[in-house]
Amino acid sequence: MFYKYITIALLLTSYTFCQEAGLEYDGIPVKTTDTKGHSVYTVVKRDIPKECKKILSNNTMLWTGNYAHAKVPESCKSTYVHTVGGHILPMFIDEDINTYGELEVLAFIKKMQTDDSMMLIDVCREEFYNYRTIPGAVNMPFYHFKERESFEFEFEQNMRDLGVYINTRDDSLDFTKAKTITIFCNGPWCSLSVTMIEALLDIGYPAEKINWYRGGMQEWLASGMTSTRK
Repeated sequence: MFYKYITIALLLTSYTFCQEAGLEYDGIPVKTTDTKGHSVYTVVKRDIPKECKKILSNNTMLWTGNYAHAKVPESCKSTYVHTVGGHILPMFIDEDINTYGELEVLAFIKKMQTDDSMMLIDVCREEFYNYRTIPGAVNMPFYHFKERESFEFEFEQNMRDLGVYINTRDDSLDFTKAKTITIFCNGPWCSLSVTMIEALLDIGYPAEKINWYRGGMQEWLASGMTSTRK
């Protein structure tokens, strides 16, 4: 009986993976609104330039010097600051919170296009969000929640956007219609997303409605995914 359940679990996992495999190349049309209130569609996908597809996948080409051989075209490589952040974050931070990779985020974005109960949230400061983020993400800076006494108006507005009802008589929060959210920040060394999640759990936000994209913008860009900055 045990092996039967294991087999079923493996089949379900394989089925889910097959559904998501290739999603990064198919592309997900994401609807956003520009500063003039016009609807703008951005296709989120893994974009690999043609010249990059010809590169041999071997140690010489991939790991020479600073991780890329001089013969690799500039359009096929990126440079990131990898010395920021105090600590590399663990893969799991709570047993009820799913840790997402790029494919899971893409699948979430795809479903989010037709499901208003889902929200992708960039918790970085506004200047980071405005500079570059994942298409379709909204900005809810972590400090609106961590320091909610100092940002009472912003906190309450964010709560309403998240589908949380605020009882004005006693300031209690009703999470019955709270949205399912995926949270991210700048990278696997960025603790802002964890700070945000801790603040949400502290006020009673259901852990099962929270997903965490640990890799953040650094891993998103390193995978060649679309961002809001050209």
